[in-house]
Amino acid sequence: MGTAALVSRPRRTLTDAAAPSVSRRAIVRGLAAVPVLAARARPAAAEAIASPVQPQDAGFMREAIALAAQADFPFGAVIVRDGKIVARGLNLGRHLQDPTAHGEMVAIRRFLAEQGPAALRGTTLYTSGEPCVMCMGAIAWCGIARVVYGASLAQLGATIDQIMIPTTEVAAKTEFAKIAITGGVLADEAMALFHR
Repeated sequence: MGTAALVSRPRRTLTDAAAPSVSRRAIVRGLAAVPVLAARARPAAAEAIASPVQPQDAGFMREAIALAAQADFPFGAVIVRDGKIVARGLNLGRHLQDPTAHGEMVAIRRFLAEQGPAALRGTTLYTSGEPCVMCMGAIAWCGIARVVYGASLAQLGATIDQIMIPTTEVAAKTEFAKIAITGGVLADEAMALFHR
């Protein structure tokens, strides 16, 4: 290597280059527009569909509430396909020392262990209380088509700690799935479990 290679050269900085002058305000405006443009580019497939109460809803909700009465915390869930219960779950958080063992998660895990993910698509999940964000995320990823809940997040939040993001908001931001949501089915019976 020659001595010319060892000679240090001054580094160029942005101010040395002939770059156009851009104000901070213009940069901030440009960065703020990025999420807006990205949101506009996405398809409008996300939807939370308000679903009316159906004749069979009360019977399946009673099953979920009966499971909730046996749970560590009063939450129970059943998964239904073609008018038949195909999985059951109850909150086992204390028993399993697992804070993710919500009734919905236990029912989903049991279903998946027995039947796999393909069979879960298009089912209905009945739960004694409005699903939390974690459970709603699992419901969406599993392709569950309809959620029916008893006590609302507002009712539950007045009694126990909750992350106050409703199922409809999660469903509305889930661009890859349409989830029908029916709330308030036997809500008073579900809430009564918190006052025993």
